[in-house]
Amino acid sequence: MNWQLACLDMAGTTVRDEGLVEKAFTVAVAAEDGFTLGSAGYERAIRFVRETMGQSKIEVFRALLGEEHRAAAANARFEVAYADLVRAGHVQPIAGAESAIRALRSLGLSIALTTGFARATQDAILDALGWRNLVDLALCPSDVPRGRPYPDMVLAAVLRLGVTDVRSVVVVGDTPSDIYSGLRAGAGIVAGVLTGLSDLEAFSAAGATHVLTSVNELPGLLRAMAPRAA
Repeated sequence: MNWQLACLDMAGTTVRDEGLVEKAFTVAVAAEDGFTLGSAGYERAIRFVRETMGQSKIEVFRALLGEEHRAAAANARFEVAYADLVRAGHVQPIAGAESAIRALRSLGLSIALTTGFARATQDAILDALGWRNLVDLALCPSDVPRGRPYPDMVLAAVLRLGVTDVRSVVVVGDTPSDIYSGLRAGAGIVAGVLTGLSDLEAFSAAGATHVLTSVNELPGLLRAMAPRAA
């Protein structure tokens, strides 16, 4: 297979999370009744946040809070809180992720970064890491009709980067939502990585084609799968 595109998730896959999503979420819901830190409502909500990692954050707040104005306000607070953490230097790449991305580019793949964060949050992370010129495309839920677990971001990357066959796409993420998104898009490789919250059992249940210790293993996997000359 002539691999053309790698769609890589950000937090937990190429970017270390270190619990930042949960910290920002805690700030975001602090103003909401019934979500005081340590309360039963908060504990139920944080479990839901963990279960829906990788999905559009505004959709998560809509599911938790119901009313659109409350969800929008909480999402805005989340973005501000996460951006504050980014500016404070708490966002770092997964060890070796940048080298892995460069290795994928050397193999001829275009690189798209995808996320469940809003555009402002994604941009803040890219700027903090200096990754603007490292990748070909960065997509967030507002760029497409639907975020993960739907295939829209992967398919948007296919169209924008001129990929000729969805089977030549590699999708990598740290949550079942990433796996569902890649499978629904028809990607040839849909791999889970163990640098986030999900484990081998979760990825197997979601239907991942491969499970990697980290994104660092992806270039080696593609090299091993390359056809050998006769």
